[in-house]
Amino acid sequence: MVNIHKIKQEICDIGDRLYKKGFAAANDGNISYRVGENLVVCTPTMISKGFMKPDDLCTVDMSGKQTGGRRKMTSEVKLHLAIMRERPEIKSVVHCHPPHATAFGIAREPVPMCVLPEVEIFLGDVPIAKYETPGSQEFANTILPFVHKSNVIILANHGTVSFGESVEKAYWWTEILDAYCRMLMLARELGSVNYFSEPEARALLDLKQKWGFADPRLQGNNCDICANDTFRDSWQASGVLPKAFHPPSFCGVKPASSSNGNGSTSKMPTADQETLIQAITDRVMAVLNGRG
Repeated sequence: MVNIHKIKQEICDIGDRLYKKGFAAANDGNISYRVGENLVVCTPTMISKGFMKPDDLCTVDMSGKQTGGRRKMTSEVKLHLAIMRERPEIKSVVHCHPPHATAFGIAREPVPMCVLPEVEIFLGDVPIAKYETPGSQEFANTILPFVHKSNVIILANHGTVSFGESVEKAYWWTEILDAYCRMLMLARELGSVNYFSEPEARALLDLKQKWGFADPRLQGNNCDICANDTFRDSWQASGVLPKAFHPPSFCGVKPASSSNGNGSTSKMPTADQETLIQAITDRVMAVLNGRG
């Protein structure tokens, strides 16, 4: 029998971690746990996730009707229930706004693959769902194309949602993703991102399969394992377009940015930078020609 009070305490503990990590400012974010076939514990609206008590939490049924709690349920519980209906083995859902992962959703930039072993093993390709008004059923439905292929999803211009068999496991995926997104930004600021070679990437996928982790790249004839192929068909609907990161292609498709030959990409000059470079060049030539 499920100990509901213990589950509520676990939700409060994860809420505290979300708040302290800066993943849920003010009253942001929401957490849920399915305690029965038709019963879900969820966080209420308008409360800081860092200061919740077990008595603050609500219960709802799988249709989204509140069945208990002195506070009003979060309107975004529809998102949680959509995931639980699609994947009955999922017990917990965590939605929040981790800054670095959310930045990828704001920029509509696909999270590149083939960079960090832990991300290849535990996350895999991360989708970006299209934007809809939060709290609506349309918003909840945006995750449906991806929920069977990933345990963490970036919500365009909103945040992330992750899910698993426990509250802590559901939270883990978001923490791993945000740390990875921060590393990518820092590496790019240093000058380049170096990607795995094809043999290195396939070795990690083999290890992932050995350990029993599912990955869409392990199914079918997917030769382009580093080029974010898994969710490419959804990019147009979500407004997603690679701009900052261009992983190497192993199917003969050339990356969209320059490469140093070691699987890394460097930043291309912007139009303003090119104009400045040309102006400086013209000035230098004028001086050399005695016209300065």
